[in-house]
Amino acid sequence: MSHTDDTNRFAIDPKTAAGFGTGELRENFLLPPLFVAGRIQLHYTNYDRMIVGGAMPTSQALALETIKPAGTDALLARRELIAVNIGGAGAVVVDGERFLVGTRDMVYAGLGTSVTFESACAEQPAKYYLLSAPAHMRHPTRHIGIADAKRLDVGAQATSNERSIFQFIHPEGAKTCQLVVGMTTLAAGSVWNTMPCHVHDRRMEAYLYFDLPDRARVVHLMGEPDETRHLIVANEEAILSPGWSIHSGVGTSNYTFIWAMAGDNVDYTDVDLVAIEDLK
Repeated sequence: MSHTDDTNRFAIDPKTAAGFGTGELRENFLLPPLFVAGRIQLHYTNYDRMIVGGAMPTSQALALETIKPAGTDALLARRELIAVNIGGAGAVVVDGERFLVGTRDMVYAGLGTSVTFESACAEQPAKYYLLSAPAHMRHPTRHIGIADAKRLDVGAQATSNERSIFQFIHPEGAKTCQLVVGMTTLAAGSVWNTMPCHVHDRRMEAYLYFDLPDRARVVHLMGEPDETRHLIVANEEAILSPGWSIHSGVGTSNYTFIWAMAGDNVDYTDVDLVAIEDLK
């Protein structure tokens, strides 16, 4: 019996999105819960064919299974995968090689590999945030700890955006075909992310917000710069950001988020900046 649930998320153009009400925006751009005990959730998107998902093994390991939208006998037959753990200690097994992962560690699995997810303790399970994109060649499997990531400290308390950016996957580090992945942690008292904002029509992006108190929320901004909309996002919820959309947010407290991109290039700096005064 399968332990995987999946959906197929169709692409939405900016004109259509501008006419959506709250329910339609949430249905199309806010993903259902990613972390379900003993299950894998996979959401196949038609934005650069990115798959966004989650795995939460408890007492039993969970093998990565294929899904119908992928059209292949094995999910990674023509894809690469990154798994970032935001929960308890665990292990990711790639082609029989076992990688121990603590919270905020990640594992990259390349084209054609088989992957299994484990938790060290069922009462404090690992929570693997999963990101997958089409791949044209196989790159080596890599374990990257939070201490190994490229760290950038940016922003300021005066502008409520003091934060640390951790680049897990970037052109100077581990090699991938399409995926670029990192994590941003906001300092206490800072609440804004990615403001001034930008767009990058060459790549889609997904955000996973976490480290939020139960009653806290992030107001995630999306849409074209002159036609913005918002989503109210809770802890451990993820959003999809098409290439035409801004992606920014402000929280009722500080928080952490994982950003991931796929598309025409892996250049983190290849963005089209949007001035704050041009937003509407």
